[in-house]
Amino acid sequence: MSTKKEPNVWQGFKAFLMRGNVVDLAIAVVIGAAFTNIVSSLVKGVINPLVGAIGTQNLDHYSFCLKGPCAVGADGTVKSGVAILWGSVLGSTLTFVFTAAVVYFLMVLPMSKYLARQAARKADQEDTKEVIEVTEVTELEVLKEIRDTLVTQRGPEYAER
Repeated sequence: MSTKKEPNVWQGFKAFLMRGNVVDLAIAVVIGAAFTNIVSSLVKGVINPLVGAIGTQNLDHYSFCLKGPCAVGADGTVKSGVAILWGSVLGSTLTFVFTAAVVYFLMVLPMSKYLARQAARKADQEDTKEVIEVTEVTELEVLKEIRDTLVTQRGPEYAER
């Protein structure tokens, strides 16, 4: 029989919450929700009007009647027949592509360039430190050689001082 006490559910839950990845995930969800509003407003306010200049801003009205007669309500619900609402799929696909493009060009690309610059700067600093250390060692060796040369020039009686 073991005297070791099993952790209770509360202690396990507390340990789970205190892990770093849970906190990071929670922060990512909150930031992602806030960023979703920015991207959605950019797509609705800028991208959709640009697409609307070519065709229509509301792609939900495009449909194909598979079995007629088809009647689609203003809210997008099919009232009669079998309608394929390909416009809503196209609109969602375009929104996804534009959202991914905005995230990539406004967040991922600048961040990766920034991290690459930081890594290059850090590598340069490490190379500079190595050069300085090599220079210091070389200078010390040169000074020792100068000392030894002076001692040999003066003679052995000065070497003991």
